Amino acid sequence: MEYTKTFNELKSVFTDENRIMSIPDSDIKIHNILFRSDVPLKEFSNQNDTLIAENRSFSYPVFTPRNLKSDKVILLLHGLNERSWVKYLVWAYYLAQYTDSYIILFPISFHINRSPSSWKDPRAMVHFMKDRNSSLGEINMSSFANIALSNRLTEDPMRFFKSGYQTSTDIVKLLSCIRNGEHEVIPQTANFNIFAYSIGAFLAEIILMGNPEKLFSESKLFMFCGGSVFSNMQGSSKLIMDSLAFHRVFTYYLYDFEKTLTGNNPLVDFLQTSQIGMAFRSMIDLGRLKTFRENILNKLRDQIHSISLMKDSVIPCKGVISTLGGLNKKNIVDIWDLPYSYTHENPFPVFDSPLSKKVDYWFERVFSEASLFLA
Repeated sequence: MEYTKTFNELKSVFTDENRIMSIPDSDIKIHNILFRSDVPLKEFSNQNDTLIAENRSFSYPVFTPRNLKSDKVILLLHGLNERSWVKYLVWAYYLAQYTDSYIILFPISFHINRSPSSWKDPRAMVHFMKDRNSSLGEINMSSFANIALSNRLTEDPMRFFKSGYQTSTDIVKLLSCIRNGEHEVIPQTANFNIFAYSIGAFLAEIILMGNPEKLFSESKLFMFCGGSVFSNMQGSSKLIMDSLAFHRVFTYYLYDFEKTLTGNNPLVDFLQTSQIGMAFRSMIDLGRLKTFRENILNKLRDQIHSISLMKDSVIPCKGVISTLGGLNKKNIVDIWDLPYSYTHENPFPVFDSPLSKKVDYWFERVFSEASLFLA
Protein backbone atom coordinates (compact mmCIF):
# COMPACT_ATOMS: atom_id res chain seq x y z
CA MET A 1 0.00 0.00 0.00
CA GLU A 2 1.20 3.52 -0.80
CA TYR A 3 0.57 5.17 2.54
CA THR A 4 0.84 8.80 1.41
CA LYS A 5 -1.45 8.33 -1.58
CA THR A 6 -4.02 6.34 0.42
CA PHE A 7 -3.92 8.89 3.28
CA ASN A 8 -4.93 11.68 0.91
CA GLU A 9 -7.60 9.55 -0.80
CA LEU A 10 -9.28 8.56 2.46
CA LYS A 11 -9.07 12.12 3.81
CA SER A 12 -11.11 13.26 0.81
CA VAL A 13 -13.63 10.41 1.16
CA PHE A 14 -14.44 10.45 4.87
CA THR A 15 -17.02 12.64 6.56
CA ASP A 16 -19.01 12.30 9.78
CA GLU A 17 -22.20 13.20 7.92
CA ASN A 18 -22.44 10.26 5.51
CA ARG A 19 -23.76 6.94 6.76
CA ILE A 20 -21.90 4.84 4.15
CA MET A 21 -18.77 5.76 2.17
CA SER A 22 -17.17 3.85 -0.68
CA ILE A 23 -13.40 3.82 -1.16
CA PRO A 24 -12.24 4.15 -4.79
CA ASP A 25 -11.06 0.86 -6.33
CA SER A 26 -11.78 -1.08 -3.15
CA ASP A 27 -14.47 -3.41 -1.80
CA ILE A 28 -13.89 -2.01 1.69
CA LYS A 29 -16.51 0.48 2.84
CA ILE A 30 -16.82 2.85 5.79
CA HIS A 31 -20.04 2.96 7.82
CA ASN A 32 -20.82 5.60 10.43
CA ILE A 33 -22.79 3.88 13.17
CA LEU A 34 -24.82 5.80 15.74
CA PHE A 35 -24.14 5.15 19.42
CA ARG A 36 -25.63 6.41 22.65
CA SER A 37 -23.62 6.26 25.85
CA ASP A 38 -25.97 5.41 28.70
CA VAL A 39 -23.36 5.25 31.46
CA PRO A 40 -24.91 6.68 34.66
CA LEU A 41 -22.57 9.60 35.27
CA LYS A 42 -23.86 10.97 38.55
CA GLU A 43 -21.05 9.42 40.59
CA PHE A 44 -18.45 9.25 37.82
CA SER A 45 -18.51 12.60 36.04
CA ASN A 46 -17.89 16.28 36.60
CA GLN A 47 -21.33 17.93 36.76
CA ASN A 48 -20.62 20.28 33.85
CA ASP A 49 -19.64 17.35 31.63
CA THR A 50 -23.11 15.81 31.79
CA LEU A 51 -24.34 18.81 29.76
CA ILE A 52 -22.10 18.03 26.76
CA ALA A 53 -24.57 16.29 24.46
CA GLU A 54 -21.92 15.29 21.91
CA ASN A 55 -20.33 12.97 24.45
CA ARG A 56 -23.53 11.01 24.98
CA SER A 57 -24.78 10.68 21.39
CA PHE A 58 -22.33 10.29 18.51
CA SER A 59 -21.26 8.09 15.61
CA TYR A 60 -18.22 5.86 15.15
CA PRO A 61 -16.73 4.53 11.88
CA VAL A 62 -16.63 0.85 10.97
CA PHE A 63 -14.48 -0.35 8.07
CA THR A 64 -16.11 -3.43 6.56
CA PRO A 65 -13.75 -6.01 4.97
CA ARG A 66 -14.15 -7.58 1.54
CA ASN A 67 -15.48 -10.73 3.19
CA LEU A 68 -18.66 -9.55 4.89
CA LYS A 69 -19.02 -12.96 6.56
CA SER A 70 -15.77 -12.45 8.49
CA ASP A 71 -16.07 -13.24 12.20
CA LYS A 72 -13.09 -11.06 13.18
CA VAL A 73 -13.26 -7.61 14.78
CA ILE A 74 -10.43 -5.21 15.63
CA LEU A 75 -11.09 -2.29 17.96
CA LEU A 76 -8.79 0.63 17.13
CA LEU A 77 -8.11 3.03 20.02
CA HIS A 78 -6.58 6.46 19.40
CA GLY A 79 -4.35 8.91 21.28
CA LEU A 80 -5.01 11.68 23.79
CA ASN A 81 -6.55 14.99 22.63
CA GLU A 82 -7.40 13.79 19.13
CA ARG A 83 -10.09 15.88 17.40
CA SER A 84 -10.30 14.09 14.04
CA TRP A 85 -10.19 10.58 12.58
CA VAL A 86 -8.04 11.71 9.63
CA LYS A 87 -4.78 10.27 10.97
CA TYR A 88 -6.34 6.88 11.63
CA LEU A 89 -8.31 6.25 8.44
CA VAL A 90 -5.40 4.68 6.55
CA TRP A 91 -4.46 2.66 9.67
CA ALA A 92 -7.96 1.17 9.78
CA TYR A 93 -8.02 0.62 6.01
CA TYR A 94 -4.75 -1.34 6.08
CA LEU A 95 -5.92 -3.51 8.98
CA ALA A 96 -9.24 -4.22 7.27
CA GLN A 97 -7.49 -5.16 4.05
CA TYR A 98 -4.78 -7.39 5.50
CA THR A 99 -6.52 -9.04 8.45
CA ASP A 100 -9.95 -9.51 6.84
CA SER A 101 -11.48 -7.96 9.97
CA TYR A 102 -14.16 -5.42 10.74
CA ILE A 103 -12.33 -2.39 12.12
CA ILE A 104 -14.08 -0.22 14.72
CA LEU A 105 -12.71 3.28 15.33
CA PHE A 106 -14.24 4.09 18.69
CA PRO A 107 -13.79 7.60 20.14
CA ILE A 108 -12.60 8.05 23.71
CA SER A 109 -14.98 10.10 25.85
CA PHE A 110 -14.73 13.86 25.05
CA HIS A 111 -12.48 13.21 22.03
CA ILE A 112 -12.93 13.29 18.23
CA ASN A 113 -16.67 13.85 17.60
CA ARG A 114 -17.56 13.28 21.27
CA SER A 115 -16.62 16.89 22.01
CA PRO A 116 -18.01 20.27 20.92
CA SER A 117 -16.68 21.41 17.55
CA SER A 118 -15.51 24.65 19.20
CA TRP A 119 -12.76 22.73 21.05
CA LYS A 120 -10.83 22.33 17.79
CA ASP A 121 -11.58 25.83 16.43
CA PRO A 122 -8.61 28.21 17.02
CA ARG A 123 -10.88 31.26 16.80
CA ALA A 124 -13.21 29.88 19.45
CA MET A 125 -10.30 28.90 21.71
CA VAL A 126 -8.25 32.12 21.48
CA HIS A 127 -9.89 33.86 24.42
CA PHE A 128 -9.54 30.76 26.62
CA MET A 129 -5.84 30.67 25.84
CA LYS A 130 -5.45 34.39 26.62
CA ASP A 131 -7.36 34.01 29.89
CA ARG A 132 -5.25 31.02 30.96
CA ASN A 133 -1.98 32.79 30.21
CA SER A 134 -3.04 36.06 31.82
CA SER A 135 -4.20 34.42 35.05
CA LEU A 136 -1.48 31.77 35.34
CA GLY A 137 1.42 33.33 33.45
CA GLU A 138 3.16 31.98 30.37
CA ILE A 139 2.83 28.19 30.29
CA ASN A 140 5.16 25.88 28.40
CA MET A 141 3.58 23.94 25.52
CA SER A 142 0.39 26.03 25.60
CA SER A 143 -1.39 26.07 22.24
CA PHE A 144 -4.79 26.45 20.58
CA ALA A 145 -4.77 22.72 19.95
CA ASN A 146 -4.45 21.70 23.60
CA ILE A 147 -6.19 24.54 25.47
CA ALA A 148 -9.53 22.73 25.92
CA LEU A 149 -7.98 19.57 27.39
CA SER A 150 -5.44 21.56 29.41
CA ASN A 151 -8.15 23.67 31.06
CA ARG A 152 -10.32 20.65 31.78
CA LEU A 153 -7.57 18.55 33.37
CA THR A 154 -6.14 21.44 35.36
CA GLU A 155 -9.62 22.11 36.76
CA ASP A 156 -10.35 18.46 37.55
CA PRO A 157 -7.64 15.79 37.04
CA MET A 158 -10.19 13.07 37.85
CA ARG A 159 -11.54 13.68 34.36
CA PHE A 160 -8.64 11.54 33.13
CA PHE A 161 -9.98 8.51 34.98
CA LYS A 162 -13.65 9.29 34.42
CA SER A 163 -13.21 9.63 30.67
CA GLY A 164 -11.55 6.22 30.58
CA TYR A 165 -14.26 4.72 32.75
CA GLN A 166 -17.03 5.95 30.47
CA THR A 167 -15.15 4.80 27.36
CA SER A 168 -14.49 1.31 28.70
CA THR A 169 -18.13 0.95 29.74
CA ASP A 170 -19.24 2.08 26.27
CA ILE A 171 -16.89 -0.45 24.67
CA VAL A 172 -18.35 -3.26 26.78
CA LYS A 173 -21.85 -2.23 25.63
CA LEU A 174 -20.75 -2.17 21.98
CA LEU A 175 -18.92 -5.51 21.99
CA SER A 176 -21.71 -7.18 23.95
CA CYS A 177 -24.08 -5.99 21.24
CA ILE A 178 -21.88 -7.65 18.61
CA ARG A 179 -21.53 -10.85 20.64
CA ASN A 180 -25.32 -11.02 20.94
CA GLY A 181 -25.81 -10.57 17.18
CA GLU A 182 -27.48 -7.16 17.54
CA HIS A 183 -25.09 -4.93 15.54
CA GLU A 184 -26.43 -3.41 12.33
CA VAL A 185 -23.27 -4.04 10.28
CA ILE A 186 -20.98 -6.53 12.06
CA PRO A 187 -22.08 -10.23 12.13
CA GLN A 188 -22.43 -12.01 15.46
CA THR A 189 -19.02 -12.91 16.87
CA ALA A 190 -16.95 -12.90 20.06
CA ASN A 191 -13.62 -12.69 18.22
CA PHE A 192 -12.31 -9.31 19.39
CA ASN A 193 -8.76 -7.99 19.05
CA ILE A 194 -7.36 -4.51 19.72
CA PHE A 195 -4.94 -2.18 17.94
CA ALA A 196 -4.09 0.64 20.31
CA TYR A 197 -1.93 3.74 20.02
CA SER A 198 -0.58 6.11 22.67
CA ILE A 199 -3.05 6.64 25.56
CA GLY A 200 -5.33 4.18 23.76
CA ALA A 201 -2.73 1.51 24.60
CA PHE A 202 -2.92 2.49 28.29
CA LEU A 203 -6.71 2.12 28.15
CA ALA A 204 -6.47 -1.15 26.23
CA GLU A 205 -4.08 -2.71 28.74
CA ILE A 206 -6.47 -1.85 31.56
CA ILE A 207 -9.44 -3.29 29.64
CA LEU A 208 -7.54 -6.49 28.83
CA MET A 209 -6.42 -6.87 32.45
CA GLY A 210 -9.92 -6.19 33.77
CA ASN A 211 -11.60 -8.40 31.14
CA PRO A 212 -15.15 -7.11 31.80
CA GLU A 213 -17.88 -9.67 31.01
CA LYS A 214 -15.09 -12.02 29.82
CA LEU A 215 -15.10 -10.25 26.45
CA PHE A 216 -11.30 -10.22 26.13
CA SER A 217 -10.25 -13.65 27.39
CA GLU A 218 -8.78 -14.61 24.00
CA SER A 219 -8.13 -11.11 22.64
CA LYS A 220 -4.80 -10.03 21.23
CA LEU A 221 -3.53 -6.50 21.81
CA PHE A 222 -1.06 -4.80 19.48
CA MET A 223 0.28 -1.51 20.84
CA PHE A 224 2.04 1.20 18.87
CA CYS A 225 3.81 4.04 20.71
CA GLY A 226 2.30 2.86 23.97
CA GLY A 227 2.31 0.29 26.75
CA SER A 228 3.92 2.19 29.63
CA VAL A 229 2.57 2.81 33.11
CA PHE A 230 1.40 6.41 33.50
CA SER A 231 4.34 7.60 35.63
CA ASN A 232 6.78 6.92 32.79
CA MET A 233 4.84 9.05 30.30
CA GLN A 234 5.54 12.69 29.46
CA GLY A 235 2.26 14.14 28.20
CA SER A 236 3.32 17.78 27.89
CA SER A 237 3.00 18.65 24.19
CA LYS A 238 1.50 21.39 22.03
CA LEU A 239 -0.78 18.72 20.55
CA ILE A 240 -1.76 17.03 23.84
CA MET A 241 -1.71 19.21 26.98
CA ASP A 242 0.39 22.06 28.32
CA SER A 243 3.02 21.68 31.04
CA LEU A 244 0.78 22.98 33.83
CA ALA A 245 -2.00 20.51 33.04
CA PHE A 246 0.40 17.59 32.84
CA HIS A 247 2.03 18.56 36.13
CA ARG A 248 -1.42 18.78 37.75
CA VAL A 249 -2.49 15.36 36.46
CA PHE A 250 0.87 13.71 37.17
CA THR A 251 1.02 15.06 40.73
CA TYR A 252 -2.58 14.11 41.46
CA TYR A 253 -2.32 10.47 40.36
CA LEU A 254 1.15 9.87 41.77
CA TYR A 255 0.67 11.50 45.17
CA ASP A 256 -3.01 12.25 45.93
CA PHE A 257 -5.21 9.76 44.09
CA GLU A 258 -4.81 6.81 46.47
CA LYS A 259 -5.59 9.08 49.45
CA THR A 260 -9.06 9.76 48.01
CA LEU A 261 -10.06 6.09 48.09
CA THR A 262 -11.86 6.29 51.40
CA GLY A 263 -15.48 6.15 52.45
CA ASN A 264 -18.34 4.17 51.00
CA ASN A 265 -19.46 5.29 47.56
CA PRO A 266 -19.70 3.71 44.08
CA LEU A 267 -16.49 5.29 42.81
CA VAL A 268 -14.37 4.05 45.73
CA ASP A 269 -16.01 0.62 45.58
CA PHE A 270 -15.27 0.38 41.84
CA LEU A 271 -11.61 1.30 42.25
CA GLN A 272 -11.01 -0.95 45.25
CA THR A 273 -12.98 -4.07 44.37
CA SER A 274 -13.47 -4.39 40.60
CA GLN A 275 -10.78 -6.04 38.49
CA ILE A 276 -10.74 -3.18 35.99
CA GLY A 277 -10.61 -0.55 38.74
CA MET A 278 -7.64 -2.33 40.30
CA ALA A 279 -6.03 -2.57 36.87
CA PHE A 280 -6.27 1.21 36.44
CA ARG A 281 -4.60 1.82 39.79
CA SER A 282 -1.84 -0.68 39.03
CA MET A 283 -1.03 1.06 35.73
CA ILE A 284 -0.32 4.42 37.38
CA ASP A 285 3.15 3.53 38.66
CA LEU A 286 5.46 0.52 38.61
CA GLY A 287 5.41 0.22 42.40
CA ARG A 288 1.64 0.43 42.78
CA LEU A 289 -0.17 -2.92 43.10
CA LYS A 290 2.94 -4.38 41.46
CA THR A 291 2.22 -8.04 42.13
CA PHE A 292 -1.36 -7.69 40.92
CA ARG A 293 -0.24 -6.04 37.66
CA GLU A 294 2.69 -8.34 36.93
CA ASN A 295 0.70 -11.52 37.61
CA ILE A 296 -2.03 -10.53 35.17
CA LEU A 297 0.32 -9.22 32.48
CA ASN A 298 2.38 -12.38 32.72
CA LYS A 299 -0.74 -14.44 32.03
CA LEU A 300 -1.44 -12.19 29.02
CA ARG A 301 2.13 -12.29 27.68
CA ASP A 302 1.24 -14.32 24.58
CA GLN A 303 -1.61 -11.94 23.76
CA ILE A 304 0.41 -8.70 23.79
CA HIS A 305 2.91 -7.13 21.43
CA SER A 306 4.29 -3.59 21.25
CA ILE A 307 6.30 -1.46 18.84
CA SER A 308 7.86 1.57 20.51
CA LEU A 309 9.82 4.32 18.74
CA MET A 310 13.32 5.33 19.78
CA LYS A 311 12.70 9.09 19.56
CA ASP A 312 9.26 9.02 21.18
CA SER A 313 9.39 11.63 23.95
CA VAL A 314 5.74 11.32 25.06
CA ILE A 315 5.72 7.59 25.83
CA PRO A 316 9.45 6.77 25.85
CA CYS A 317 10.51 3.27 24.92
CA LYS A 318 12.27 2.89 28.30
CA GLY A 319 8.89 3.23 30.02
CA VAL A 320 7.35 0.56 27.80
CA ILE A 321 10.26 -1.81 28.45
CA SER A 322 10.08 -1.24 32.21
CA THR A 323 6.36 -2.08 32.14
CA LEU A 324 6.38 -5.05 29.76
CA GLY A 325 10.00 -6.12 29.40
CA GLY A 326 10.01 -8.29 32.51
CA LEU A 327 7.35 -10.65 31.21
CA ASN A 328 8.49 -14.21 30.60
CA LYS A 329 8.47 -13.93 26.85
CA LYS A 330 11.10 -12.66 24.45
CA ASN A 331 10.43 -9.91 21.96
CA ILE A 332 7.17 -8.69 23.46
CA VAL A 333 8.48 -5.14 22.91
CA ASP A 334 10.25 -4.05 19.72
CA ILE A 335 12.13 -0.74 19.61
CA TRP A 336 12.33 0.84 16.16
CA ASP A 337 13.81 4.10 14.90
CA LEU A 338 12.32 5.50 11.71
CA PRO A 339 14.78 7.10 9.24
CA TYR A 340 12.95 10.42 8.89
CA SER A 341 11.75 13.24 11.12
CA TYR A 342 8.88 11.88 13.20
CA THR A 343 7.24 12.52 16.57
CA HIS A 344 5.03 10.52 18.90
CA GLU A 345 2.05 12.56 17.72
CA ASN A 346 2.91 12.14 14.03
CA PRO A 347 4.83 8.92 13.39
CA PHE A 348 3.87 8.90 9.70
CA PRO A 349 4.09 12.48 8.39
CA VAL A 350 2.76 13.25 4.93
CA PHE A 351 5.58 14.64 2.80
CA ASP A 352 5.27 16.16 -0.66
CA SER A 353 8.81 15.07 -1.47
CA PRO A 354 10.85 11.90 -2.06
CA LEU A 355 10.75 11.38 1.74
CA SER A 356 7.20 10.10 1.26
CA LYS A 357 8.65 6.82 -0.05
CA LYS A 358 10.43 6.24 3.26
CA VAL A 359 7.25 6.93 5.19
CA ASP A 360 5.33 4.57 2.89
CA TYR A 361 7.89 1.82 3.54
CA TRP A 362 7.95 2.17 7.33
CA PHE A 363 4.18 2.46 7.59
CA GLU A 364 4.03 -0.84 5.71
CA ARG A 365 6.57 -2.37 8.10
CA VAL A 366 4.66 -1.35 11.24
CA PHE A 367 1.23 -2.34 10.00
CA SER A 368 2.31 -5.59 8.40
CA GLU A 369 3.67 -6.57 11.84
CA ALA A 370 0.38 -5.55 13.42
CA SER A 371 -1.64 -7.43 10.82
CA LEU A 372 0.35 -10.63 11.23
CA PHE A 373 -0.14 -10.48 15.00
CA LEU A 374 -3.86 -9.66 14.87
CA ALA A 375 -4.97 -11.70 11.85
